[in-house]
Amino acid sequence: MDDIRAAIAAQRLQLADTLAALPEERWDAPTLCAGWRVREVIAHVTMAFRYSPAQFFWHFALARGNFNRLADRCARADAAALTAEELTASVRNNVHHPWKPPGGGYAGALTHDTVHALDIAVPLGLDWPVPEATLRAVLDGWSVERGQKFFGVDLTGIRLCADDLDWTLGDGEPLRGKGTDLLLFLCGRTLPPGRLRGAAIR
Repeated sequence: MDDIRAAIAAQRLQLADTLAALPEERWDAPTLCAGWRVREVIAHVTMAFRYSPAQFFWHFALARGNFNRLADRCARADAAALTAEELTASVRNNVHHPWKPPGGGYAGALTHDTVHALDIAVPLGLDWPVPEATLRAVLDGWSVERGQKFFGVDLTGIRLCADDLDWTLGDGEPLRGKGTDLLLFLCGRTLPPGRLRGAAIR
């Protein structure tokens, strides 16, 4: 548990440093989260730090119990209301925040932070090294069923094979790439051409 929390803190600190160096115009660049710019992604990442439970459940009620609708509405509203400096400060000031997604524990928080950092870094061409221990912890917590349930990713006949660590998932024709890119694939992201190789993406 201590190792996971330390990994979460390291990811958030790395994200805060990256955002602090990001030119203002790049905050409006698209990310791998469809329809969200960097601003919306960071507004979403920091939502749990800025909203009290009462505020969250009020917005949840307004969204009629649909979390995706809530997340999109709040991300867009907060991205418009908060400056890049305020959003960056929200990340930096909450490096050790104990937030955990419902039912996901700290492992879920690590996955959440890792995926959304990559959502920004990949399309912007930013170097985003994820320590092997962190990446393995995230990938080892995944399952074929989880990808299907939460992101609609169908791995029927596909075996994911990481190039940079000893990790596979699924059964069938191999789909190869870096572990971080396979993680994004599992989350339903559309990656730039050439990052994955295999019959499944022809």
